[in-house]
Amino acid sequence: MLTIVAFVVALGLLIAIHEYGHYRVAVACGVQVTRFSVGFGTPLLKWKPKKQHPGQDTEFVIAAFPLGGYVKMVGQGEAAPAHLKAVSFDAQPLRKRAAIVAAGPVANLLLAVALYAIVNWMGSEQAKAIIAQPPVTSLAAAAGLKAGDEILSVSGTDSEAEPIRSMDDLRWHLTRAALDRYDLILQVREAGRDSTRQIKLPMTLLDIREADAQMYRKIGLAAPLTQPVMGELVAGGAGDKAGLKQGDRVLAIDGVAMRDGGQLRDVIRASVLGDQAVQKIWTIERAGQTLELPVAVSVKTEGGNSSGRIEAFVGGAPAMTHVSYGFFEGLSLGVQKTWDISMLTLRMMGKMLIGEASLKNLSGPLTIADVAGKSASLGLVQYLIFLALISVSLGVLNLLPLPVLDGGHLMYYLWEAVTGKAVSEVWLERLQRGGVAVLMAMMAVALFNDVTRIFG
Repeated sequence: MLTIVAFVVALGLLIAIHEYGHYRVAVACGVQVTRFSVGFGTPLLKWKPKKQHPGQDTEFVIAAFPLGGYVKMVGQGEAAPAHLKAVSFDAQPLRKRAAIVAAGPVANLLLAVALYAIVNWMGSEQAKAIIAQPPVTSLAAAAGLKAGDEILSVSGTDSEAEPIRSMDDLRWHLTRAALDRYDLILQVREAGRDSTRQIKLPMTLLDIREADAQMYRKIGLAAPLTQPVMGELVAGGAGDKAGLKQGDRVLAIDGVAMRDGGQLRDVIRASVLGDQAVQKIWTIERAGQTLELPVAVSVKTEGGNSSGRIEAFVGGAPAMTHVSYGFFEGLSLGVQKTWDISMLTLRMMGKMLIGEASLKNLSGPLTIADVAGKSASLGLVQYLIFLALISVSLGVLNLLPLPVLDGGHLMYYLWEAVTGKAVSEVWLERLQRGGVAVLMAMMAVALFNDVTRIFG
């Protein structure tokens, strides 16, 4: 139920803000708006406010099919009556028509700025950028990073250093560097020491086609440091049968030191041979005493691959820090984050178009609904961050030069500005059909990705 409510609220808000951008600028330009609709199809609810802007008689509608909306203006797509010619959309000068069309995506981008700023002002508890043990084959391990190292700042090879305040900060810089292919210089403080050192992370060595969890594993900085301790155990599970108890600190497994919870989970998953469990000797610390226990995991097989399970919560909580910003800094960072994500989205789309990035990066309504529910369950801040990200995506998507989108109409107006002539009806129809075909193909790929991602 939370997933459904979070999805409906998100979709309704983002569509309403988008259409309100069109509506508000149309009214400001003196165009008469006949209908403001959130959703398509059969109206579920409609009303006309008694108090409206002078000259307006707009009907507001909430319709049955929620994936979109529209603002209907006099003279848009059909000839305006003679007495309404002056307030029709088509009668407006080019600059006003372009402003009305651009206002929807711009409203979404402004909403994202506001949401990111609110999150910055509210502040949130985030994991410190103290890294877990990198996998041995990762870039971080090859560069000399190890469990307990704290990343203090990051810079590109030709850019100034930026402070890292949390693991989320670090992931954002890693994502940008991986997709834009530039190396990073990390300022690192080793656990228990005051001195720092610089480490170069050669991100250009990565062959990245998807921004996913595997990307972070290849980099070696997938998660913050957690202590290798046992949490609550399932009664009768593998860990309980082996004699493990909640609070046990795992020092080593078969003589290999366990530095953090992530490393411990990896060793547990790898404690199989084929589809059989491999018994290993765990060295643990319990109430100040060191014990050795033979532990055999349970085996779980999915898709022909077997992995070990201990049937317990593994790893303690990471070190946390409260991250918040003042008014002007929070607003400035909101603008910067919206810009960065917009540019990153465009570059990712460009890479998908030329085959340098996988089409698996496209997501559709099922993934959005799933993430909406998960983010809402984590609290208001995470839900606001989710809303901001989707709002940026909606704004950028609508600015793409596809005929059925706002960006396509802006391309028509650019043609009109350059040539002095509007696009002919014949070409409008042809381009419209082509745009619909491209958009439907994108939606089909996104929906396929949703199904395989969630149910595969």
